[in-house]
Amino acid sequence: MPIDVPKIDQLYQILPDEPLLMMGAGPVPIPEAVAAANGIVINHLGEVMARVIDQVKRMARYIFQTQSEWIVGVAGPGSAAMEMAVANLVWPGTRVLSICNGFFSNRLAEMAMRAGAEVEQLKIADGISTDPKQVAEILARFKPEVLTIVQGETSNTTHNHALDEIAAVAREHDCLVIVDAVCTLSTMPLKMDEWGVDAVITGGQKGLSSIPGVSLVAFSDAAWKRVNARTEPMRHWTLDASLATKFWHQASYHYTAPVSGLLALHEAMRLVCEETLEQRYIRHQHCSLALQAGIEALGLNLYVQPPARLNSVLGIALPKTLQPAEVCQHISHNYRVEIASSFGPHIVRIGQMGEQCRVHNLFRTLHAFGSTFKDLGVKVDVPASMAALENRLQDLKATQP
Repeated sequence: MPIDVPKIDQLYQILPDEPLLMMGAGPVPIPEAVAAANGIVINHLGEVMARVIDQVKRMARYIFQTQSEWIVGVAGPGSAAMEMAVANLVWPGTRVLSICNGFFSNRLAEMAMRAGAEVEQLKIADGISTDPKQVAEILARFKPEVLTIVQGETSNTTHNHALDEIAAVAREHDCLVIVDAVCTLSTMPLKMDEWGVDAVITGGQKGLSSIPGVSLVAFSDAAWKRVNARTEPMRHWTLDASLATKFWHQASYHYTAPVSGLLALHEAMRLVCEETLEQRYIRHQHCSLALQAGIEALGLNLYVQPPARLNSVLGIALPKTLQPAEVCQHISHNYRVEIASSFGPHIVRIGQMGEQCRVHNLFRTLHAFGSTFKDLGVKVDVPASMAALENRLQDLKATQP
């Protein structure tokens, strides 16, 4: 019996009449130059693409703050980059210490287990940063070859602010360090070489303000030496970092590259370099701190206390009378602003990454956020919150050189 032609709605019939302001935990709004590049298709091989990739690698060395040549990409989400880093550095019998602050750091541990590693997990309570002394004790006892950690745990908005100290103690024990920096790269300092990090993972759709689906991994020389020295066959063909060098370093064929996504990523990274990391860090910190002041002036509590609070994704504790999905649905339907629910904690999350950190986005988001709570029967002070946001922005602006 033949299959009938399905009735399909056009995209304009599915998408909202007014685009949502994307202020969740990612993806984030993209600049015009990135959107324009994403509409271009060229040959995935040849001189033009080789020049694009060469510039992407050069920009990546600046953004990752590394001299390493071993930067490769993957057609896939940040999780594909995570798996590329783990699967190339871990094989059956490898001892791995996974620092688990929440959903995404747990994912790194699971990937290591699936690669056959002997994994010890250091479980950290929500909202608490990892203590380097605790890590040092496990390193001395367990003697892992690889350590996995997130710089920012997006799921519960925790910042592992002692990452540099953790990497330093790992280096003392000849342990390679894999860092998930999907929400933090270019939003806050991460100095790969200076801190002694061996693999840094990022996706395009958060801090870099590009599109989802194209991700990067930067390997240190020490990590690449381990990749080349492995005797256990790499079980992932697409994620084989050695094979990836065919495209990323030899301008030849590995698989058909995500051309439009790479062009979009090029433009996103170009804008980061144009702004400079120093100015970008300042912009992100100022916007996030100002928004935090506005949220607290509403009468609401931020979920994580400083210094463990992640500035690039903010968690706001909810009254027991409200559910995260209820808040997210209301602000989306009534104010055309999208924020994120949670991966466990009774919170909602507001992103402060890339294009989210623009003053006009802060005012619109905070007003919509406060109005949502008022609509849902929670007493908040919206005028005080808007004033606090403005005052904090002005105070921080005055401190800039």
